[in-house]
Amino acid sequence: MEIFQVVGFALVGMSLLMLVRRTRPDIAGLLSLALGAAIFLMIVDKLAAVFVLVEDLSSLANLNMSYLTTIIRVIGVAYVAEFAAQVCKDADEGALGAKVEFAGKVVVLLLTVPIVRAVIQAVVRIMA
Repeated sequence: MEIFQVVGFALVGMSLLMLVRRTRPDIAGLLSLALGAAIFLMIVDKLAAVFVLVEDLSSLANLNMSYLTTIIRVIGVAYVAEFAAQVCKDADEGALGAKVEFAGKVVVLLLTVPIVRAVIQAVVRIMA
């Protein structure tokens, strides 16, 4: 199970961070950023595998690929925005992290407009 590797890496990194933060708080922020990026890189290939699986399932179900692409983009934006916001918060920049979260929500909203429009058009056709 790879989650145990990620958790073990995070626990070792946290212990190292606690030691470094006492003596060199300036380096601790960079170390935290590096550890977060390393964890992200450890799991990014797993996300790619999930996206391939979802694409395969959608082709089997004859779903419109443009909707699937939009959903994958929304998930990607949400993950990246959350990761960046958490990095900002780890660096004691909570206000900046909140703005990154807000920007992610706006981008998600913009990406979903075509799907919402298609749903509304389908409902109007059904009711007409």
